[in-house]
Amino acid sequence: MQGQLVSGRYRLADAIGSGGMGRVWRAHDEVLHRAVAIKELTAALYVSESDQERLLARTRAEARAAARINHSAVVTVHDVLEHDGRPWIVMELVEGHSLADAVKEQGRVDPAEAARIGLWVLRALRAAHSAGVLHRDIKPGNVLLAEDRRVLLTDFGIAQIEGDTTITRTGEVVGSVDYLAPERVRGHDPGPASDLWALGATLYTAVEGRSPFRRTSPLGTMQAVVEEEATEPQHAGPLAPVISALLRKDPATRPDAAEAEQMLAEAAEGRRPNAAQAYVPTRHTHTRYEPEPRTGPTYGGGTASTGAVTAASTGTPYPPTGRPTAIGGPYDTAGTGTGMGGSGTASGRPPRRRRRLRTLALVVALAAIVGGGTAVVLQKSGPQGDTSLSTTPDPTASESPNPDDPSSWVPYNDPLGFTLHLPKGWKREVVGKEVDGLQQVDYTPDGGEHFVRIAVDTSPDFANAYDHQRDLDQQLKRKLVDYETVSLKRDLYRDREGSLWEYTWTALAKDTPFPGPRRAIDQAYIDRDGTEYAIYMSAPESDWATTRKQFTAVLQRWQTNGS
Repeated sequence: MQGQLVSGRYRLADAIGSGGMGRVWRAHDEVLHRAVAIKELTAALYVSESDQERLLARTRAEARAAARINHSAVVTVHDVLEHDGRPWIVMELVEGHSLADAVKEQGRVDPAEAARIGLWVLRALRAAHSAGVLHRDIKPGNVLLAEDRRVLLTDFGIAQIEGDTTITRTGEVVGSVDYLAPERVRGHDPGPASDLWALGATLYTAVEGRSPFRRTSPLGTMQAVVEEEATEPQHAGPLAPVISALLRKDPATRPDAAEAEQMLAEAAEGRRPNAAQAYVPTRHTHTRYEPEPRTGPTYGGGTASTGAVTAASTGTPYPPTGRPTAIGGPYDTAGTGTGMGGSGTASGRPPRRRRRLRTLALVVALAAIVGGGTAVVLQKSGPQGDTSLSTTPDPTASESPNPDDPSSWVPYNDPLGFTLHLPKGWKREVVGKEVDGLQQVDYTPDGGEHFVRIAVDTSPDFANAYDHQRDLDQQLKRKLVDYETVSLKRDLYRDREGSLWEYTWTALAKDTPFPGPRRAIDQAYIDRDGTEYAIYMSAPESDWATTRKQFTAVLQRWQTNGS
């Protein structure tokens, strides 16, 4: 193919790289008279027609992803075209070699130089993440080292663009196995922290000359990624604690991009980053955490100065509602305590955000209370006393309303500024105290086995509801028995970008009077005024068919004062 003219414009010169998906050519742009690199998708020659469509979609996604990122450390994409029935990508030509080539030729890279390289890759990732793009395939082969000492990140071929639907098949894991973050191996949705994990593994390879988790088979490698700690690097120097921080198994305990950038900058200067020490894993202790006993259903509430603890662990009796005295929940306002059953554990890093403290507290309480969060099922239990606030009955409702018939439900005009339609007789209960703009209320017909919780946060910490729910989801995966994510996806609700999250788990008899398999669903969104609303329902698994229909009815009739 050497000398061939592609798309009537690009003259192929010589092949400068190849891989399982394609080949990269040095070429000459005969219109602008400049040297370029062109990626030829050779894999399209050997796959079915349906897979060709997927490969074409990936190529377009790569070009679209790279085009969204404006940074000097990201290889520029000039054009994407089709030639001979296959997609080709025209890119900036980088004269040099990859980090993988450097490791192969030199054995390993000097720690200060590796930190400098990592610093530029991180800056490229920050630009990508700010543009809503996850790379998902950070590895030495995708880090280019130019002859002028520039460092550039390339190959966004499997990038995920915020808001795009997936272009991979169900169950398909994309990316290089050695550099997949543990949460991705487990099948969880990737996030910016997943790219940072891959950067840590890449830097380990650079200074040690070998991948930290490489085993004799891909399956063995993935198992090592999830279950084993990397051998302590012997040649990393001041970069060692930074690598250790980036390779934390729990994405919530890795440094964020800004912190990692500061650490890498110090390591590039030959200094051991002091901040990295906070991320060195610590041994878990069994010191009991004993906050003040609480009364009443404080799930999701309480003062910010106390931690999370189950009622069972303190001996505090269940309140009259039948729900344990515990705090936490998907929109928790609690403090800094962590652990199960009242045990405190060292997190290995200082807390940075108010919401992070809430999510640490939530995992305690969710193991202890039935709702696993806010919960409701609109059962045939019927009214059980008058609500604690006034309602405006529907004049068309029958004298004996059927709780399974949404047309017979009545509106509950809540003081927090929303209207919720439920069967007549549900009781309203305030959850905890307002903390940092977050308020929560429950509605329940039966003392807490079934209830709906509404969270209203006028000062949300997350830019969107999806990121908030994804953060919570990661917490629950590690803490609730038999926890499974049914779905977690972006959606549109009330003409606003929202997120819908559904999951299952098993509530234990030692933690709640309502044990057994449960299911929950949560619709969250941020209103035009910046207030985050969460409408959350849960039920025993056996009731879910009915509950899911009723959840739809609740959402259809939901109103806020501003809507």
